Amino acid sequence: LFRKSLSHCRRINRMLSNESTPPPAFSRSNSQASMDSTSMEDFWCEVESIKESREDGSEEATLSEFKPADEGELEAEWLQDVGLSTLISGAEEEDGQALLSTLTRTQAAAVQKRYNTYTQTLRKKNKHTVRDVRDIFGTNDSSVKIPVDIVFFKLEDCTLHPVFWCYIPKLATRRNICIQNRNMLWFTLKFLFEALPLLLSQDFCHLANSCLDCRLDKGSPSVTEELSYEVSFSESITILPKTQEQLKNQRFKKEDSALPKFIVQKSRFGLTEVGDLSPEDMKKIRYLSLIELTAFYDALGVELKRNRAERVRGRENGLFGVPLTVLLENDQKKVPGIKVPLIFQKLLLKLEETGLETEGILRVPGSASRVKNLHQELEAKFYEDTFDWDQVRNNDAAGLLKMFIRELPSPLFTIEYLPAFITLVEKISKIKLQLQALHLLIMLLPEANRDTAKAFLQFLKKVVANEGKNKMNLWNVSMIVAPNLFIYKGKRANQQEMQAAATTAHVVRLLIRYQDILWTVPSFLISQVRKMNEAAMNNSKRQLMFDKGVRKLLRRKTMERERPERPEGSVTFPPYLQSDIPEGVIRVYAPLHSKVSMAIQLNSQTKVKDILARFHCENSHGSSQNMRGQIQSLHEVGGNIGQHCLDPDAYMLDVYHANPQAEWVIKP
Repeated sequence: LFRKSLSHCRRINRMLSNESTPPPAFSRSNSQASMDSTSMEDFWCEVESIKESREDGSEEATLSEFKPADEGELEAEWLQDVGLSTLISGAEEEDGQALLSTLTRTQAAAVQKRYNTYTQTLRKKNKHTVRDVRDIFGTNDSSVKIPVDIVFFKLEDCTLHPVFWCYIPKLATRRNICIQNRNMLWFTLKFLFEALPLLLSQDFCHLANSCLDCRLDKGSPSVTEELSYEVSFSESITILPKTQEQLKNQRFKKEDSALPKFIVQKSRFGLTEVGDLSPEDMKKIRYLSLIELTAFYDALGVELKRNRAERVRGRENGLFGVPLTVLLENDQKKVPGIKVPLIFQKLLLKLEETGLETEGILRVPGSASRVKNLHQELEAKFYEDTFDWDQVRNNDAAGLLKMFIRELPSPLFTIEYLPAFITLVEKISKIKLQLQALHLLIMLLPEANRDTAKAFLQFLKKVVANEGKNKMNLWNVSMIVAPNLFIYKGKRANQQEMQAAATTAHVVRLLIRYQDILWTVPSFLISQVRKMNEAAMNNSKRQLMFDKGVRKLLRRKTMERERPERPEGSVTFPPYLQSDIPEGVIRVYAPLHSKVSMAIQLNSQTKVKDILARFHCENSHGSSQNMRGQIQSLHEVGGNIGQHCLDPDAYMLDVYHANPQAEWVIKP
């Protein structure tokens, strides 16, 4: 059966290689970007294996039904997903007002654009009166308006080589545009960035290389580039990069060393990982990430594609085909606080212990009959702790792992934003911009999906690290994993998606290579969350003062009658100045230590790890035996943040100034 499948895969590979299909957006030359036949055979064999497993009944193929979106519905859903449902309902909600008050110029423009589309649609349908956009953003606030010179520009003002004009008739013909005079030709940003993939395709680059002589040193090592999270991605990108600069970034090689090296610039606040913030703050991060991603795509002139799908109801119990949230609810009854399903953890552990050095792991399929029997046996015995893991061969365990991912009722990267993962490669050329878009998409994932994806990618990174023995490099692993992530349960793989093999594999490659960066929360989003919380607190205080105004007035008069006379010349300080903690001094609490609190004087060089070291020294003899083996962290609690586990390298005085009302707690 395997030989038959391999022969079929090779036949498909030859058929597709003979077709005159356009290369992926990042492919620029046959010698550098065309995938070798072995990698293509891996991809098609994996697709064929998925197809056969569904046909023989080992996997249920419940088809996800996509509903066509009515005009304006996508915008309404978008406003709800970013936490601005108040704009639709017309209600005055504090959270929505707080969110709007923190938006950057490009983010506000993205919200305004969607709200305008939504209101115009409602006016056409004559349903009901909606709020005017000027009531939200104001009429005099120029920071939320998109300048006309950004939306439209004259092509004659752009410095382009004459070879560009050779392709204008070709582009216009494809878009049914009649060209009479090039000096009067105007293009929108959307049209320009739709045209860029064609302009930078293989045939154009070949012509441009001969005319512009833009050669690239193929043997030059990658230069490490520093990433900064201080400014939002949409604000920092160049709206209209020069064609010459774009061409220099289009060359793409599938070798692992071809990917550029990035490091994250640490600010004085340190770095924050996804698990370091409270669920309430991460919910706000998701709102802001969707707004920022939309603004980012708008600035690039790329449409943010999104699926609308009926929710497919999975099984309520069992292991395979069960929603991640249901699995976690069941598993947390056995192991409280668990974030990744137990069955998924066990499969990863089995492969990490015995399979990392197995040649062709993930690529060489296990026995279909054995995998099917193991599947049934796991369903019956896993939660009873009677399943014998020693009987499971490494290739069969890999097959079960991939089956678990494919059988999820909703794909690991969600149905809604799966097209956006592909678009970031097809429409965005520079690796750095692809990485920024991918970063925001990871921030958008639900918590269960994000934690499970992280565990999976950490395993794949270990597989690649053992390439010398298992013969699986980063590109091989990406080609095998891509169909399992992007051809999800009930999804029929059509020819167009098959031809996007390199595109999806490149997405997986970015996920594996840059996972440490992608699971770091951008500091500009954290700053916006702080502003949201501050705005919400101020609104609550004003509302509280309004509700209790009369009662406060009566209480004040009563206190004035009962207050003793002050000595002449005395001064009364406000309560916050009467505190026993002076400016620049924090009181750190460690409820699990023998010394539960300590006042610490901060200076500009005091780091979080210095405070932890001081507590460790003070409590080294008095702490319990259980505490000594646990890793302790300093947490910022309350004030303008829910809870924040601080980076040991963060400068404490800067964090204190950002949130002077917080409490500081040391705990695991």
